[in-house]
Amino acid sequence: QVQLLESGGGLVQAGGSLKLSCAASGRTSSLYFMGWFRQAPGAEREFVAATQWSGGLTFYGDSVKGRISISRDITKNTVYLQMNRLRPEDTAIYYCAARDRFLARVPDRIDVYGYWGQGTQVTVSS
Repeated sequence: QVQLLESGGGLVQAGGSLKLSCAASGRTSSLYFMGWFRQAPGAEREFVAATQWSGGLTFYGDSVKGRISISRDITKNTVYLQMNRLRPEDTAIYYCAARDRFLARVPDRIDVYGYWGQGTQVTVSS
């Protein structure tokens, strides 16, 4: 089992930045992908970014490319989401997710991940 705990959400003005963190605990030695999704009110959960835990490959959703960067610190079992030039439409609950098995395709679907955090609210004011 893997447990995930997000932090770093909050209220920010448009054009500002936020850095989210997600700390993993439990069977972290089995991690293969860690990712971020977000869900705005009334909308479906949307893929934001993911990283391969050991190799460091990164993947991004089309709506955030160029503004958001995912990184990880293996020594701290933590994945980060650096968000820049935030827009009001980035307002959502951001969820951290983890997969503990090999996957030979882009990890941009919800059903790829077996572990989820409780989410952290990001609100961008105009």
